[in-house]
Amino acid sequence: MQGYKFLLDLALILLSTKVLGLLTKRVQMPQVVGALLAGLILGPAMLNVISETQFIKDSAEIGVIVLMFTAGLETDVHELKRTGKASFVIALIGVIVPLIGGYFVAKYFNRPGMMSSGLSAPLYLQNLFIGVILTATSVSITVETLKEIGKLNTHSGNAILGAAIIDDVLGIIALTIVTSMADTSVSIVMVLLKIAGFFVFAGVAGYFFLKFFRWWTQKSEKGLRRHTIIAFVFCLLISYCAEKFFGVADITGAFIAGLVISMTPKREYVANRFSTLSYLYLSPIFFASIGLEVELPSMNSTVIMFSVILVLVAIVTKIVGCGVGALVCHYKKYQSLRIGVGMISRGEVALIVASKGQALGLISKAFIGPVILVVIITTIVTPIMLKSVFARTMKYTPQGLAAQAAAAGVQNDDFQENKFARTYENVSAMQDSGKGLPDDAKDSDKEN
Repeated sequence: MQGYKFLLDLALILLSTKVLGLLTKRVQMPQVVGALLAGLILGPAMLNVISETQFIKDSAEIGVIVLMFTAGLETDVHELKRTGKASFVIALIGVIVPLIGGYFVAKYFNRPGMMSSGLSAPLYLQNLFIGVILTATSVSITVETLKEIGKLNTHSGNAILGAAIIDDVLGIIALTIVTSMADTSVSIVMVLLKIAGFFVFAGVAGYFFLKFFRWWTQKSEKGLRRHTIIAFVFCLLISYCAEKFFGVADITGAFIAGLVISMTPKREYVANRFSTLSYLYLSPIFFASIGLEVELPSMNSTVIMFSVILVLVAIVTKIVGCGVGALVCHYKKYQSLRIGVGMISRGEVALIVASKGQALGLISKAFIGPVILVVIITTIVTPIMLKSVFARTMKYTPQGLAAQAAAAGVQNDDFQENKFARTYENVSAMQDSGKGLPDDAKDSDKEN
């Protein structure tokens, strides 16, 4: 009978994620928060009813692949291209600032009399590795939240997606540089060549598959189930090649596969089929699995103090780093705030980086607990903050200004004298002419 326990685990995960998701929705929080809490409650951190099995791990991995694939399907490729340079700047500054912040926090606490690690690796490498952990961004949480509130295909949403993908690559580079200092068998040059090789491979494979898929699907006016199957096969193959041959995250391959399919006439048909699969089965398992991975260690007052400061630094440095990067690229202040908040979540990515560091002797068990708290808190607060910041900054969008102008016009017939009306007219004129709005922030009518 033990061989069938996975059925009970699956039933408990699906039921608890939906129930808690509905409860969080009732208090104006994204449902993904409920799914994350379900994993924490059922897992070793609290009730210890479910432990993370290989079945759950594999299902969760497929879940995040499908999630990123559907994100690619729903992304405007032309908009993503236009935000490409901006996404790189956002990701770069969003990596540098947390790296520096994490380093100095670790430097203060990682010393005799505070939280000495007792490891043989040089202290500066240990401290630098804490910074590397903070550079990670788990885009899956943000993607699910943006989809839930209908803001995935906005300027801010596209910038977050692009920056998160680049952040993943920069994170790999930063991790490789630090680990190569501790392990001479790691070659930085080889890692960089593999990353470049992957994007060349993905571009060539995507080009030929796009040609084939368009030719093949044009034979039928309506979408067929075989179209969905072949699209998924392409997604899985690109994801496999990314991890197996190039050392790039499989979710990056899945996202690129989704972008390729998004340029075909069967985009909506394929997206609808995968949305059902993701909602019904895969996404709940993935988000619950994040909570199931967490085991809260015992902590003294010094560790608690370090944890609190590390969490605050993790949140603030991402908002500041990515927000400043967005401002440098001429995004508006409200867009920059949205982008910064969207990049906060560390999720499973930080846990993977931490486990890699522990294997290399770059992070001790004493520091794993605070890292786990960073993962838990940033994962839970990101969807809450993201939904809130989109709602609160709505008044600064052209639609928000128009609504204020219209509302004020009811009370004042002299429309030209109304400050909201003048603001809206100026924005409209700038949009019509393209003047005064940088390329990365034009067409703000999508930003709502």
